[in-house]
Amino acid sequence: MRQIPVDTNAATVMVAQPPQPKVKDRRTGERAMDAETGAALSTVDVMFAANGEVEILSVTVPETGISGDLAMGTPVALTGLIARPWENEFNGQRRHGIAFRAVAVTSLAAGATKPKAA
Repeated sequence: MRQIPVDTNAATVMVAQPPQPKVKDRRTGERAMDAETGAALSTVDVMFAANGEVEILSVTVPETGISGDLAMGTPVALTGLIARPWENEFNGQRRHGIAFRAVAVTSLAAGATKPKAA
């Protein structure tokens, strides 16, 4: 199984760090893009609390899927969250982990869907 769906229904999720551009190549600063849609990708660090445990997850999301003001501490909903195990070898060192990806990160703060006054 390459993608594992993550159930967020019983979790409390809040922004730990606001969205940042996801970089494909640190040397050149090239921006990471979604292979299917071509949308620019960002990462949002979230506090994910469930079953008495709290983790900080770095979630990749297309910029088009970011809505509302995502300041630190803002409660959010993660739409279509999946976990993807990965492993690689670099300079003889084996590394592995879990990458998280969501279709959308939406603010649940009161008034988040209202347009801001000009």
